[in-house]
Amino acid sequence: MKMADFYPYLVSSLPMLHFGMKPPFSFERFLEICREFIPAHDYIVLCNLPEPSRYPEDRSQQQTVRHWIEFDTTLRNELVKARSQRIHREPSSYLRPRAAPDPTVAAAATAAVANPSLLAAEMSLDEVRWKTLDELAAGHHFDLGLLITYALKLLILIRWEPIHNADPGSILEHTLQKARG
Repeated sequence: MKMADFYPYLVSSLPMLHFGMKPPFSFERFLEICREFIPAHDYIVLCNLPEPSRYPEDRSQQQTVRHWIEFDTTLRNELVKARSQRIHREPSSYLRPRAAPDPTVAAAATAAVANPSLLAAEMSLDEVRWKTLDELAAGHHFDLGLLITYALKLLILIRWEPIHNADPGSILEHTLQKARG
């Protein structure tokens, strides 16, 4: 039996992810689970999902990773444009290559920048990311593309975990202490 034959079992055994839920496990645990069921080259792709600050310039990545990088770069560029417009600065030196203009993404970025609540703005951006990952997962059922979108969604949930678990009083106190200098 080939390792790829285990994809249906692996994918079926993973818990469903919903935006805003508590992550079912750590990213490290997710990788441990995947390691025994997928081919080594697919496992390496999951282990090396690029951070936004280190997106590669070449386009030789796996297809789902490449589409994600293109979307996320577009979103980040639209945020730069919206923020630059707000402070009357030229954005061109901050824009990254590989982004294609997208009016829907531009509208989401503009709405987030205009939102007076930083937390609500970040949440709305992550909801856009989540919906895009749903779109990228379409047509992928038991393959690496689905595991990549699952991994990226898990990372979104993990990013929100400290915020959901934080004590609002201590956050306010920390903020006030920083403001006092």
